[in-house]
Amino acid sequence: MNTVCLVLKAPREGTVKTRLAREIGAQKATEIYRALVEHQARAIPADWEVAVHFAPEDAGPEMEAWLGPLLPKNRRFVPQGEGDLGSRLTSIVRTEFQRGTTALFLVGGDCPAVSGTYLEDAGRRLTASDIVLGPAVDGGYVLLGLKTPQVGLFEKISWSTPQVLAETLAAAKRLALTVDFLATLEDVDDEASLRRQFGEADLSAFPR
Repeated sequence: MNTVCLVLKAPREGTVKTRLAREIGAQKATEIYRALVEHQARAIPADWEVAVHFAPEDAGPEMEAWLGPLLPKNRRFVPQGEGDLGSRLTSIVRTEFQRGTTALFLVGGDCPAVSGTYLEDAGRRLTASDIVLGPAVDGGYVLLGLKTPQVGLFEKISWSTPQVLAETLAAAKRLALTVDFLATLEDVDDEASLRRQFGEADLSAFPR
């Protein structure tokens, strides 16, 4: 069974899309965040399992009410836990593989081009490689596919910098992992990236 792990925050003003919020305001940025995540939820193949790992810890009912109707039937909602992003990803990956998953795909809700086709391509590529990466234009990644709990990929990473992908690849090399790549995509992190993908910051541009 392929498992998509959505690593998300609750859509609360002032806590999501903070770079975008500084440019267009917290309310508008939160609306865009909601639209992006909803688009991502609808793109997940119906026969895949979904694990929503959310923050903060008290957001469970809120996340289920929001995303439950949009996700495939085989879905779960799990708190992310504490620590920096590397620590939280380590915990997420261990949790999912302890449950018995054999193909885990970590994604966020920031990239509107992570489609069902993109996810299915990742699933095919993972059968022949240890990990699959979907590079991001900003030097990070929009997807990481694993078939074993390679938590070493999250150690000594300069999160939220343009070095994330390069450092992840260096970690994969140290771990002697084979890597396959998907198409490079762009996250929506600021007003410039929003305009590049959607023109004017108009929510009508987002599929709902």
